[in-house]
Amino acid sequence: MTNHFNIRPARPEEAGLVLGFIKRLAEYEKCADEVVADEATVYHSLFVEHSAEVVFAEEDGTVVGFALFFHNFSTFVGRRGLYLEDLFILPEKRGRGYGKALLKYLANLAVERHCGRMEWICLDWNKPALQVYRSIGAIPMDEWIVQRLDEEALKQFANN
Repeated sequence: MTNHFNIRPARPEEAGLVLGFIKRLAEYEKCADEVVADEATVYHSLFVEHSAEVVFAEEDGTVVGFALFFHNFSTFVGRRGLYLEDLFILPEKRGRGYGKALLKYLANLAVERHCGRMEWICLDWNKPALQVYRSIGAIPMDEWIVQRLDEEALKQFANN
């Protein structure tokens, strides 16, 4: 890692930069066509509603990665947790420890905020990320299956 590495919260005027990283992540995950968010939505969600938070990883003042996260709640633990929704490092900057540094930053933030756990999901084909997660002590929750109602299914179910 460079001596000029920094992690900092995103600022309201960087909603477009956040959206750019979301789109880069979606391309990497082979689902770019699923991104419907625009800059105004990102701005409103992050900086008006405060639905989630974003931190940027910077190398020599240039943003090279981001993490988007929010708080959830565990009834079993009886406390909130930190849920990492997205983590992305520019491909040309991978392998330098930036992803692990972002995870450590978030782990420290979770401890500061008295969270009972930190969780995230990872695509099963993303072997480099899975190796990093195993190296920091993350445990796969293979017995849990993610369930989702997308917006259309949600509206249909809510109105029936």
